[in-house]
Amino acid sequence: MDLQLKDKSALVTGASRGIGLAVVEQLAAEGVRVVAVARSSTPELRATGASVVQADLAVPDGPEQAVAAALAEVGELDLLVNNVGGGDEQVGSGFLDYDDAVWQRMFELNYFATVRTTRAALPSLLRRSGAIVNISSNGARTPAGGPAPYTTAKAALTALGKALAEEFGPQGVRVNTVSPGPVRTALWTDPDMYGGQLARRLGVSQDDLLAGLPQQAGMLTGRLIEPAEVAALVTQLCSPLTASLVGTDVLIDGGIVKTA
Repeated sequence: MDLQLKDKSALVTGASRGIGLAVVEQLAAEGVRVVAVARSSTPELRATGASVVQADLAVPDGPEQAVAAALAEVGELDLLVNNVGGGDEQVGSGFLDYDDAVWQRMFELNYFATVRTTRAALPSLLRRSGAIVNISSNGARTPAGGPAPYTTAKAALTALGKALAEEFGPQGVRVNTVSPGPVRTALWTDPDMYGGQLARRLGVSQDDLLAGLPQQAGMLTGRLIEPAEVAALVTQLCSPLTASLVGTDVLIDGGIVKTA
C-alpha cells in the first residue's frame, strides 16, 4: 500500500535505538526525508540515511535547537514523531522511593521535552497541515503498573495529545498518541536498565523475567512487542490515508488493558 508519504519531511526524536530507530527506518523506506534527533549518532541510525541532529531534549533549550537544525535541513516539517522518553529504569518499591529530583527528571524527559519540541515545530506544521504522533505508554492507563513518576508523566503526555488535537485539529494539524506495552528494547533486555534491575530485585534471572512477562502482564499474544510493530502503527498515523484519525490514543500492548 502506498501511504502517500514520499518526499514529506519528518522530525523523529529519541531516534538512536528501539522504537525511535524503527520509526526512522520505516519512514525512510516510505520516501520521507527524516531528521533524526538523538543524544548520540549511532552506526545503525546513520545507516538509515536520515540526517542526524545530536541534542539533549531533556534540557530546556535542547528542543528548540533541534527543531531549528531540522528546519535548516529540510525547510519545513510535515511530520513530528515525539518518541523521546524513558527514565523508568529506576526501580523502586513504591511512591516514597522517589524524591523531587526523580520526578523532575521523569517529567523533563517524558513530558516537557515533547511540550517544547512541539511548540517549536508547530508553526511549520501548521503551514504544512502536518501530523504529530506522540509515543506514550499503556502505563498512562494503568499507572500502578510501573514507577509512579514515569506512568504519571506518560499520563500527562497522553492528555497533552488530546488537548493539542482539540486546538490544532481544526487548523489542519492532526495529533495522535500511540501507547505501547512492553516492547523488546534495551529497557527490558539491557542488564543495567529497568528489566535487569527488576530481575535482580525479584531475585530471578533476566531471561526468566522476560519469558514470564507476557503472561504476568496479561498479554494475549504471549510475547513482547517488537519495535517494528510500533513503528508500523506510527507510520500509518502519519499517512494522509488516516486523515480522520485525530485525537486518538491507540494501544499496542498485546491486550494488557482490558477496558473499552
